[in-house]
Amino acid sequence: RSLMPRTLEGQITMEKTPSYFVTKEAPRRIYNMSRDTKLIVVVRNPVTRAISDYTQTLSKNPTIPSFQALAFKNISTGLIDTTWSAVRIGIYAKHLDNWLQYFPLSKFLFVSGERLVSDPAGEMGRVQDFLGLKRVVTDKHFYFNETKGFPCLKKPEGSSRPRCLGKSKGRPHPKIDLQVVQRLQEFYRPFNMKFYQMTGQDFGWD
Repeated sequence: RSLMPRTLEGQITMEKTPSYFVTKEAPRRIYNMSRDTKLIVVVRNPVTRAISDYTQTLSKNPTIPSFQALAFKNISTGLIDTTWSAVRIGIYAKHLDNWLQYFPLSKFLFVSGERLVSDPAGEMGRVQDFLGLKRVVTDKHFYFNETKGFPCLKKPEGSSRPRCLGKSKGRPHPKIDLQVVQRLQEFYRPFNMKFYQMTGQDFGWD
């Protein structure tokens, strides 16, 4: 709280830290700070998320073992290693369970990472509605950047240059064996189904 600016009536203060959603102590701490906090969670297909996570680590440390070696406890039995954070983070239903002990579902908005790319204005419309804001950010604020493979903001406030995600976003993923991807898809399927039920949203990952 001491790091936050003072928020006047009619203002909203936002803070973004991806690890909140998967940190066991976070829901209790946030609840104790303010039980009126609105929570926005951006999720994407957990298999793609795990590969993206690995890609980022690989760019910083090229000597790490292969994705396959880290993802499996035992490759011959197909046993997935859920202690590896790249895998564990994608078990969204488990993390949400922890949050629902403190906050009702009505305090959450689940944003689709895939739709954020295919329809950024639509997803941002949902975000603005959830926060009780006027729909100011619309289609006219975005254009699709072919090089990045992502939508970018045309001209952010106070700047004449378009704003795109940084170098660490949109980098090509290493080629992962199809059987490894399929095994991970099977592993996540029951967790995804539970997550769809819990949120009342089908994210179309299966």
